[in-house]
Amino acid sequence: MRVVTANVNGVRAAARKGGFADLTDADVIALQEVRSSSAQLAEVLAAEGLADWSAVHAPAETAGRSGVAVVARSPVTDVVVGLPGFAADGRWIEASVTVPDRRPLTVVSVYVPKGLVGEPPQDHKMRFLTAMDDRLRQLSDGDVIVAGDFNVARTEMDLRAWRQRIGKSGFLPEERAFLDTWEDTGWVDLGRRLGGPGPGPYTWWSQRGRAFDNDTGWRIDYVWASPSLARYAVRASVLRAPTWDARWSDHAPLRVEFADVPPGSSRSLRP
Repeated sequence: MRVVTANVNGVRAAARKGGFADLTDADVIALQEVRSSSAQLAEVLAAEGLADWSAVHAPAETAGRSGVAVVARSPVTDVVVGLPGFAADGRWIEASVTVPDRRPLTVVSVYVPKGLVGEPPQDHKMRFLTAMDDRLRQLSDGDVIVAGDFNVARTEMDLRAWRQRIGKSGFLPEERAFLDTWEDTGWVDLGRRLGGPGPGPYTWWSQRGRAFDNDTGWRIDYVWASPSLARYAVRASVLRAPTWDARWSDHAPLRVEFADVPPGSSRSLRP
């Protein structure tokens, strides 16, 4: 089974630029910054040959902003939109995805807000991370994937120019502490576990200057798995464009693959 997370920076623009070529070999796709209505997302999926896939979408209350979605080859049920206090933000959606021969898999697509130290956006971000922390504690006993753009770099290995970001949003100790807590409670950052010790691989680069060409990036796109599911993850890869002009988003997708387990297991996964 393959899971891909991608901040598409506008799903219609991503499709026009050929971005779905990086996504459609997956079984489950978590999208962020969809920036469309549900009807427009459905039109894009149909045009990309995914009309028979299941899709659930949480658009932002403000048109053209944020928006997250889960798209899967298999049926999707039990949809939860938003975190408490953030129902209209278009930043959290979770759904149960049917996987043959095993109990349902819960998939979350999340888009954590950006912050600005000393300003209301940072307070908003910290409240969101607190609500996310509460929900992860509730979900930790199941087979769960939490995928998306967290807008936080965990360590110095996740941010090329980390010295320049000390004391700034995206690399604050109080933001990074949430991710450390999740790891301490059993959640697994699969991009790091399977991608090596770093630096990188990065998933976001500024559009300014030569950040992409020089690989001056951030690792802020994640696939986290609950303890029961993480042991079946075998491979993670960042689908980085070969050149700056081949990019279709300022982010690169992150793909994680899960392997089969021995026959007869009630928790087997099919790739």
